[in-house]
Amino acid sequence: MTIRTYLAAATAALCTLLAGCERPPIDTTQNGYRGTGMAQVVNPRIAEAAAGRHAAPAPAPAVPSEGPKASETYQNVQLLGDLSVAEFNRHMIAITSWVAPKEGCTYCHNAENLADDGKYTKVVARRMIEMTRSINTDWKAHVADTGVTCYTCHRGNPVPGEIWFEAPDGGMTAGLLGSKHRQNTPAASVALASLPYDPFTPFLSGAQDIRVNGPAALPTTQTQGLKEAEWTYGLMMHMSDGLGVNCTYCHNAQAFQPWESSTPQRVTAWHGIRMARQLNVDYMTPLTDKFPANRLGPGGDVAKVNCATCHQGANKPLKGAKMAKDHPELGGGG
Repeated sequence: MTIRTYLAAATAALCTLLAGCERPPIDTTQNGYRGTGMAQVVNPRIAEAAAGRHAAPAPAPAVPSEGPKASETYQNVQLLGDLSVAEFNRHMIAITSWVAPKEGCTYCHNAENLADDGKYTKVVARRMIEMTRSINTDWKAHVADTGVTCYTCHRGNPVPGEIWFEAPDGGMTAGLLGSKHRQNTPAASVALASLPYDPFTPFLSGAQDIRVNGPAALPTTQTQGLKEAEWTYGLMMHMSDGLGVNCTYCHNAQAFQPWESSTPQRVTAWHGIRMARQLNVDYMTPLTDKFPANRLGPGGDVAKVNCATCHQGANKPLKGAKMAKDHPELGGGG
């Protein structure tokens, strides 16, 4: 091997080694007690590049609430019928811009008969309005007065960019390795870790306890094993990646488990996990038979929500923009 070939190989190896590193300077902000290592680390170049993704659109001008009601003017108005015609039309225009700006009104509606429920998208959209209202009224412990709108998740796309399906096992691998048990495959769902890549089914669809170790001392009464601990770590990796934060955004680095030394954000996250679970169980899963086969996952399940569905890499969706206040019909106040 010549010196030139050696140097080229060494340079390529160094570039590969550094590919996962971030170029300084990095911004660090302390958010916990001194000496605990509780700090948030942000790369300003990455944050600047993602700024457009977290920008909220300007609200449509307010319209009069006086005049005939939508339910008195239009047919088959099962929701929002108490709005004036002007308010109802404003809301329909908003939904179109939030969810299907390219497809337009016909993404949900039959152009020949707007009252027709023949398109599955219209049936689903009606249920999603109910879900959004539930978030804004029943889950203030998580969304506070900021609330959410359809745009929070959709960002101008018919299908939100961050959804999940129950992951297939992956089958048997070669040799003595056997089944992968849904892990040991770097996946975006767990920030490319080798942890189980479907931590959502047990925690955001099921009600498995989110713990690294169980409350019992003896093995015979222990309910929390290695599998459950790895699921928990997988979910934590997702939450950290989905919110764009360090573990210490919620936890004290000296002792992750105690609540008394954790940050207030951990309580907010606790409610968020249970909110996502309820949305999946009460709203998404019952819609499974409404979706065509091409919109279902490999196992035939419907798309579901997780933390990244709303947050999409920001600790507060849309950097905390209070879009819901301009749409009180979604339970967002006003």
